[in-house]
Amino acid sequence: MIFENTRAFAQQLDSQDTLHHYRNEFYFPKVNDKDVIYFTGNSLGLQPKRTKAYIDEIMNDWANLAVEGHFYAEKPWWDYQERFAEPLSKIVGAKPLEITVMNTLTVNLHLLMVSFYRPTKSRFKIICEEKAFPSDQYMFQSQVDFHGLKPEEVIVEVKRREGEHNIRTEDVIAKINEVGDELALVLIGGVNYYTGQVFDMKTITAAGHKVGAYVGWDLAHAAGNVKLELHDWNVDFAAWCSYKYMNSGPGNASGCFVHEKHHNNPELPRFAGWWGHNKERRFKMEPDFDPIQGADGWQISNLPVLSLAPYLASVEMFAEIGMDALIGKRDKITSYLEFILNEIDKEVDSSFEIITPSNPAERASQLSVFLHGEGRSLFDYLMKNGVITDWREPNVIRLAPVPLYCSFEDMYHFGQILKKGILEK
Repeated sequence: MIFENTRAFAQQLDSQDTLHHYRNEFYFPKVNDKDVIYFTGNSLGLQPKRTKAYIDEIMNDWANLAVEGHFYAEKPWWDYQERFAEPLSKIVGAKPLEITVMNTLTVNLHLLMVSFYRPTKSRFKIICEEKAFPSDQYMFQSQVDFHGLKPEEVIVEVKRREGEHNIRTEDVIAKINEVGDELALVLIGGVNYYTGQVFDMKTITAAGHKVGAYVGWDLAHAAGNVKLELHDWNVDFAAWCSYKYMNSGPGNASGCFVHEKHHNNPELPRFAGWWGHNKERRFKMEPDFDPIQGADGWQISNLPVLSLAPYLASVEMFAEIGMDALIGKRDKITSYLEFILNEIDKEVDSSFEIITPSNPAERASQLSVFLHGEGRSLFDYLMKNGVITDWREPNVIRLAPVPLYCSFEDMYHFGQILKKGILEK
């Protein structure tokens, strides 16, 4: 499509957008009495208006039923998480039995590493990406320390080539083959939080398995954003937060995937708790752990249903829309934002360098942009003028045009505000 940097053209794109009405399903913060242009759904998604009803339902059940809400609420609390299996399985490309929801992201990655990071004297190394999200880095270091090993001897980072912003798939494969028989685990962010690069998860998973390692994925920036086929890619395990692209609220529950090939492996250790025990016998208070068949067998504690309720509101919206429709708009609106940035770049003295891959197959709802010749003052100007974006040192802004609630007209207005902020400095 040939784009135009005009309000009329942006409005035309919105009129053709089959998802445009979902914008009205969300609350927007306001600046200067106007809805903001919200580019930080890669950090915290906006609140869906339908969320409150899901929370109120539990509050009412608690008030009217108290403990009996576990069994007699309209959505009984004792199996509340089972309502996620079907819709989440479609979002991440899994079988429903391979899905559960519990805890928060890094907690779940730690718990999954109990099962899938089992270092031996000869096979003990972990491969991750350079500049992984800090929480993942801390997790790796503490897991290695826990096993009495030295992080500098265990953690292997795949690095970017000199002068490049993104990691090449062939370099990940080469590092996997180089580490070879010493490799115990590959665990990488499916979408790099800083650059927005989408990794070739299918190819990397196959390469890790070829040398005998487990392969897991941190899907914090991928779930609800990227087309995933975790079962078919033969991924061993994955976890994701729900509060970015999936709009479940700050710090909310994490989704987990465990491939069915591992469900009946008695040799695979796990940290157990009564919510992972045989559901039909859970309240018999038996002394020996008998895990539920499937990913629910990794559950530990009674679930915080008040936290799960907003997530359920969100996944049911995703079920209405489907990932194919979301991704179709995602690609179009991200391309339009890229076009707007390139057009504004021609009109100002500063220059913009988009460090997110230009290939749509290697990016999703994020463009990370170096603002050469600009500093923090431009970011502050954008915020004061109703553009909520994310600043990363030294001078990168991350822009996430989330297809559920961002409009093409937002992209046009952002360009005009950006240009004015540069020209007026």
